[in-house]
Amino acid sequence: MSDQTFVEDPHRTADTPGGDLVVAGVSKRFGGVPALSDVSLTIEPGKVHALIGENGAGKSTLGKIISGVITPDEGTLTFEGQPLVLRSPREALAQGIITIAQELAIVPGLTVAENVYLGSQIATGGLVRRREMRHRFRELANRAGFALSPDVRAGSLSTADQQKVEIMRALSRNASIVVMDEPSAALSGHESAALHEIIRSLARRGSAVVLISHFLSEVLSLADTITTLRDGRLVRTIEASGATEDSLIEGMLGRSLSSAFPEKRLGDPEAPAVLEVDHLSAPGVSDCSFVLRKGEILGIAGLVGAGRSELARAIFRDTKVSAGTVRLGGAELTGHSPHRSIGRGLALIPESRKEMGLMMGRSVRENVSLSRLDLVSRLGWIASIRERRTVSELMKKTTVKSTGMGQSVSMLSGGNQQKLLFARIIMCAPSVLIADEPTRGVDVGSKRAIYDLLVEMAHEGTGIIVISSELEEVLGLAHRVLVMRHGRIIAELTGQDMNEQAVLAAAFAETSGA
Repeated sequence: MSDQTFVEDPHRTADTPGGDLVVAGVSKRFGGVPALSDVSLTIEPGKVHALIGENGAGKSTLGKIISGVITPDEGTLTFEGQPLVLRSPREALAQGIITIAQELAIVPGLTVAENVYLGSQIATGGLVRRREMRHRFRELANRAGFALSPDVRAGSLSTADQQKVEIMRALSRNASIVVMDEPSAALSGHESAALHEIIRSLARRGSAVVLISHFLSEVLSLADTITTLRDGRLVRTIEASGATEDSLIEGMLGRSLSSAFPEKRLGDPEAPAVLEVDHLSAPGVSDCSFVLRKGEILGIAGLVGAGRSELARAIFRDTKVSAGTVRLGGAELTGHSPHRSIGRGLALIPESRKEMGLMMGRSVRENVSLSRLDLVSRLGWIASIRERRTVSELMKKTTVKSTGMGQSVSMLSGGNQQKLLFARIIMCAPSVLIADEPTRGVDVGSKRAIYDLLVEMAHEGTGIIVISSELEEVLGLAHRVLVMRHGRIIAELTGQDMNEQAVLAAAFAETSGA
């Protein structure tokens, strides 16, 4: 190693675009199950090439092959006219290929700047020149439009800010190819807008950007070329200028999707209250009151940081409540125990299925039956036949696809993982369900399946609260919408007043009455 290591790759600059990356006849199997079958495409420099498809279609698998995370069983890659064999992300990095993955590669104990320049530290004689590193970091952060401190420990950052660190790491290396797997999933509206400009600037300088995204509007806004995958096979590669959301959905599903949301069934305004929240205060929540009725879907909207998830956790008793009461079916819910809440008929689907919802290393069967072991056990022992029959019925009801009940949850697609949470919840037979970001990281087909589940549960009498960063989702499902700002409920919208303009006006208002 030389005495000096600089941030920029000396062989690849912003003025030196790479050549085509040609993927030819690539196939990949996991445990005998095909993830990709004979996929061929060409990724060109200076363009944004989007990969779309349902969860499990093979998008991320293809992205991992391009970035050296996994190797194909069949087929070849050619880069700049030369055969490309990648056995690790480090080898891909040496070729100028950088990945920003869904699973963030952050070292929690290092500072933000150290994470950005990890592996390419600015050093002399083995000593890192921290002052120069901070200076270059600030220049890079200003160029990216991200307000991050170089000296904060990366592990203390929110998921959205950790995503920014990953993006800055890619920017610092002048990559020829940047693979972005769901890069905006954890970002707010204005942060996504800043990211989109970064993606465009990468393409303008000659880099090829491989964009994997569930957000079709994002794909249509950014992409030059769109490749659709279905069940591991290439459906088509088209110019983005000739595509619409409807045509992309039809390609992904193999059929048209007549409506994004199920028909809204009118609720009974005289139905009994199943949940009453009265002047509730907790960390991030201030003096919130509302009533949820049997069979009603209540939407909660607001900007990032408005207190929506904090309100959900306070109601569920997953955080300490400082004031106010919560009543389920007329009886007060006391104590600080999510287990007690579930026993009383209150269920929560958390915003992060991996961190707060699922046991990723355990089987599909264990993850579902965990919620009500008393229903599948006898004299303290699990009755395996009863457990398998119950789990099988719930998997059919929620359309979970897996290789079997013994499959590890970590091997399921994001959409199937999310539907598995619904299978667990349905087993609890709750009278109230709080669904926090119920379709985050889920493809359009699985979204519709989840919407159908929510509407059916409401039709059967469950009171449902839907919290979502996707305003269209809240408006498409809810009978009534509450808007939060700074931990308070500042508006209630019903009927004709339930529209995007009204929600945004309330969310951004400096002062507003409830």
